[in-house]
Order: sequence, then C-alpha cells, then structure tokens
Amino acid sequence: MTSDPVTVPSSMTLPDAYWLMLENDIRRLLVVDHDQLVGIVTMEDLRSSFRTEIIAINPLKVNEILSKMPVRELMSKDPITIGPMANVIEAAQTMLDRKISTLPVVESGKPVGIITESDLFRVLVDICRKLEAQEGGKVEKKAPTVKSK
Repeated sequence: MTSDPVTVPSSMTLPDAYWLMLENDIRRLLVVDHDQLVGIVTMEDLRSSFRTEIIAINPLKVNEILSKMPVRELMSKDPITIGPMANVIEAAQTMLDRKISTLPVVESGKPVGIITESDLFRVLVDICRKLEAQEGGKVEKKAPTVKSK
C-alpha cells in the first residue's frame, strides 16, 4: 500500500490532473471532495479523452473544451474500496473478483492509502525471493498455469 496517496478535487481540470500524474510518476489519482473519496481518474482515462480522431474534427474547439473540463466529468465514481485493517490477501482477492487494478484504502470515507497491481507484484516478488533464500535457490522458476474464472 502507498500511504498518503496523491489526491485531487473533482474540480481540477483534465490538463492539471495529467501534469500532476507526470510530475509524480503515477498513473492514478484519487478524487476527493470535502475529505471524502468520490472517484478515481487514471492516466488511461485522460489519454482516452485526447483521442486523435476526436481532436481531428475541430482541434481548437476540442482543446478549449478539454482544457476547462473537470476530472469529475471523466472519473470513475464511487470506487470499490477496502479498509486499512484488510490484509494483502483480501485486497488481492477483491481486485481479482472485481477486475480492478486500483483499490483505495479508506477510513470513514477518507482515503489513507492506495493499493495497485504494482504493489501486489512487489509483494509477490518479495515472497518468492524469501522462499528462494530459504530453499537455497530451489524455488520453481517456471510460471504456473492459472485457470481463469
């Protein structure tokens, strides 16, 4: 989990959100109004709003509209969340079951952290390295076959 995630108000413009993600080297922003999580906006959401086929119609007009558009118009509303006392297995299972790549951690509606697929990969790598060290490097290196649901 990443504590103290980067948050933005729902009134922030799309270009400002885009530049904030670039500056912080992140792909997701939690959208918060009055200390309460109201949505998530991702880099992919922002990039899809700048699709070239839309811009080609009237680039000046589209640019004007997008430069003023608030993230509330594009964000995923009412995201699935998890509490701060949940363990990594609960978080991973929730993400798998709900087919989501981001899981905000909230306490009384206020975001206190964020769990992403990258966080789960870090945990997996850490566990595998520990197992490998315990087994003297004899951990199975072949990728397991997984049945999808």
